Parts: sequence; C-alpha cells; structure tokens
Amino acid sequence: MTDQRSKSELRVAVAGLGSIGTKIATALDQGIEGLSLSAVAVRDPAKHQTFLSGLRRPPQILPIEQLGEAADMVVECAPSHHLRSIVEPAVKRGKAAVVVSVGGLLDNFDLVDLARANGGRIIVPTGALIGLDAVNAAAVGTIHSVKMVTRKPIDGLKGAPFIVANNIDIDNLREPLKLFEGSAREAAKGFPANVNVAVALSLAGIGPDRTQIQVWADPTVTRNVHRIEIEADSARFSMAIENIPSENPKTGIITALSVIALLRKQRATLCVGT
Repeated sequence: MTDQRSKSELRVAVAGLGSIGTKIATALDQGIEGLSLSAVAVRDPAKHQTFLSGLRRPPQILPIEQLGEAADMVVECAPSHHLRSIVEPAVKRGKAAVVVSVGGLLDNFDLVDLARANGGRIIVPTGALIGLDAVNAAAVGTIHSVKMVTRKPIDGLKGAPFIVANNIDIDNLREPLKLFEGSAREAAKGFPANVNVAVALSLAGIGPDRTQIQVWADPTVTRNVHRIEIEADSARFSMAIENIPSENPKTGIITALSVIALLRKQRATLCVGT
C-alpha cells in the first residue's frame, strides 16, 4: 500500500531556498496531499545545511539542470536571471515548471514553445495578486483595458535597474514619487524583482504590451500595494491588495503561500476556483 502511494506521489523539486523557497520546502516536508519534496538546488549548500537537515525527509541536493530528472514538477523561486537554466531542462523532459519570477518569462517566451513540443507545462501562480481567475474568465470574452497601480516602500525598490539607470534618489523621499508609467513588458525590464504581479496579470488577460502599469515609490506605505481596474464585455471590476513584505522586502509573504496553495491543488480531491 505504501509503495503504491509513493509511486503515485507527485515529486516536487525547489530551485532556490530564499524566503519563498524555504517556506515551500517546509510545507512539502510537513505534508501536502499526494506530493513529496524530492530535490532542491541551492548556490551554497553549506549555508542551508541546518535548514535541510531539520526536514523530516531531507531532499537530494542537485545542480539546477538535474532537477527535472528527480521531479515531476520544478518550482522556480530564484533570482530571475536563473529562470531559463531552471525551466528549460524541466520542460525539455516533459515536466512541469512553476514560475515565480514570471517577469523573466517574457524574455524567454520560447520556453512555452519548448514545453509544448515536449509535453511539458509552465504554470504561473497567482502570487501577490487576487482575482486572476476573474481575469482568466473575462479573457474568454473581450477585455477592453487593464490598468494597475503599484506602490512600494523604499526598501522594496532599491537597486531596481530603472532607478539605477535613471539615477533616481529614492532614499530621501518624503512623499510618494511616480517612477514609471507604461506597459507591463517595459515595467518588467525596469523592475524585474518588483512587477512579477503585473506580468502574471498581463498573461492572464490582454498581454504584456496592452496591460498598463504605474510604479510608485511611497515612503508612506509599509506594504506592497496593488490596485487594478479592468473593463471587459462581461464585467467591470477592480481589485486591491496590500501585501506584507517577507524577510526579502521585494517579496510579499503571500507569494510563497500562493505557490503552496497551487501545489495543494495538484492532487486535491476538492478544488475551488478556476
């Protein structure tokens, strides 16, 4: 009986053990119905030794490109420049890849074709947003416009390429400053660690070139604040969410929880939401 169950278990590998990866690995180790943590990839295994040895069933530690051999599903939660080296080997083997750094997917969109050709899948979790199921539904009809306004505390924006390239001083801001207004595609280039939400929204709806976003540096907020307005032939709706930053100020706590919720859905008997 045990053998039968373990054979049918979905093996999940985690690439990156930052604030998101450690939470996902812990949840898998503690038990998600029908899933097991089979492997992890980390740049510096020694640094994570205490965490890994504390797990009930310590996973294999493998190079990034071998995760697809040891798992049915690979979860990418590393800096976005590692996206290709994590996703490509997995989808080439016909496996599924869960992509957290979805902004990085825009520059590597051929991976979608590669996945299609090899029977793999690329899955984008809702992440730090709400209502992507409503956007998916509206997109079956016609969406006329998608507008998003993101406000972030200063710490969460430091080092963004757009700010560095334009030599903008955000350290001494006393009031909110609009840094950027444009398409989700352009925003992803300028703020790769900050606007994964806008790219996920765009892929669920009308694409990265028609999805409009403003990015504000706001010293008056302590949370990552996103407000979205959508006009469609089926509905007009607006969404607002204020996410509490994790240990990594660029990432909200809810991002890891969203991936865990997605993993639970993979083998759940009752599934709620599209």
